Amino acid sequence: MKGTPVPSPTALTAVEAHHRLDELAVVDVRAPAEFASGHLPGAHNIPLERLTEALPALKAAAARGELLMVCASGNRSARACATLAENGVPATTLTGGTTGWTGHGYDVERTEGTARAAWAMERQVRLAAGSLVLTGLALGLLWPYALWLSAAVAGGLVFSAVTDTCGLAAVLARLPHNSPRDTDLHATLAALNH
Repeated sequence: MKGTPVPSPTALTAVEAHHRLDELAVVDVRAPAEFASGHLPGAHNIPLERLTEALPALKAAAARGELLMVCASGNRSARACATLAENGVPATTLTGGTTGWTGHGYDVERTEGTARAAWAMERQVRLAAGSLVLTGLALGLLWPYALWLSAAVAGGLVFSAVTDTCGLAAVLARLPHNSPRDTDLHATLAALNH
């Protein structure tokens, strides 16, 4: 319930999840482009920022069996578990995420029609932050006030590290290639409800 302390999410290792995969409802909380590039077999995609929309379907799925939340490294899935716990939905996170899964040699599924692998959100953030810093430095040669852009990005990165959040990732997740089409999300929610 809201207002009560949220316990740390329970976690499964890649080996444990692999042995129990047929018992678990797997929900990948990465952006659709990341999900399409490789996800656990049978996983459903509900991006982290759309999780609250999916609460009724996730409650129904949790009533039928254990929910396993997955992302690239385990950070976003742990946040998803915390959000679900706040709303009375029990869930487990995959330790190490899909990176740990593939590190153990387990197969991933790719969405048909994916021409090339999408960049992980962390890589997209590094590209955007680095590009903004370089732009600020280059423009700073012509107009000194542009150096504030580089300083703002640096401050944002420090804040991101201290709070373990990432505003830039939240912004990038809204880009068209990272956003699910509503029809895809509705299909996922319908599948979870059955």
